[in-house]
Amino acid sequence: MKIQRFPILLAILALLCIGVTPVWGVNKDMVQLQTQVQDLQDRIAHMQQSFDERMGVLQHLIEQSTDRANKVATSVTDLQTTLQKQQTDSGAHADQLSGQIQSLNDTLDELKARLGKVSKQLEDMQAAQQSIAVQQTQQQQQAAAAPPPDVLYNNALRDYQAGKSDLAAQEFGDYVKFYPNTDLAGNSSFYLADIQFKQGNYAAAVKSYDQVLQSYPDGTKAAAAELKKGMALVELGQQEAGIAALRHVIQRYPKSNEAMQARDRLRKLGVATTGTEARRPQ
Repeated sequence: MKIQRFPILLAILALLCIGVTPVWGVNKDMVQLQTQVQDLQDRIAHMQQSFDERMGVLQHLIEQSTDRANKVATSVTDLQTTLQKQQTDSGAHADQLSGQIQSLNDTLDELKARLGKVSKQLEDMQAAQQSIAVQQTQQQQQAAAAPPPDVLYNNALRDYQAGKSDLAAQEFGDYVKFYPNTDLAGNSSFYLADIQFKQGNYAAAVKSYDQVLQSYPDGTKAAAAELKKGMALVELGQQEAGIAALRHVIQRYPKSNEAMQARDRLRKLGVATTGTEARRPQ
């Protein structure tokens, strides 16, 4: 995902500091929401068109199968009439006709079974299309009812700092869901991972930190995400991978506070801050 440039971030932070929410910011968010809603509507229209085309093909197959079934039924009736008229014929001829009738009956049963399967597929497709339409409608309603991004983020950050981890996780998750392309989406993803880390759920935290690094590689929380990922890997017993992550923090962000923390953690582990050789205990 593209991350907006730092000047915009500085402007947003300045507005947050003086407690003013600009009208143009709200309008921008509304335009973004309208764009997302329009995109969802286009996707529904495309799916409806695809569904109608497939339904037309299936309907044609059903009509063909029905026509064949009617023809087979007519043939069975004709053969039964012929058999009745030729009851005086030899037993061999009667057996032959009976075999043909049985074969036709079997074919008719097979066609009925195939027709039933096609009808079931059609019903399943209709149910799936209705379910998707309901989900899309719910997403549109949720997006329209979402709080403004600055309000949602500030509430989440306040609850995070107050130790209300579950509530903060829900709010940060909503921010990423409704506003994934804003500057603070990367921060929200980081705080979600950090809550998992503090709760001792290190495996989930590693995956969440990876998501931050993949989706927001140039975000303000990229260095902290890689640092905490390395620490989580060490806690999981994956020391080699953890050490590599910590060394990468030092290499990529050498003058940052995160690099200083990485060096301190590596010293406590008894390994060098560069290279692959471990230090011998003194």
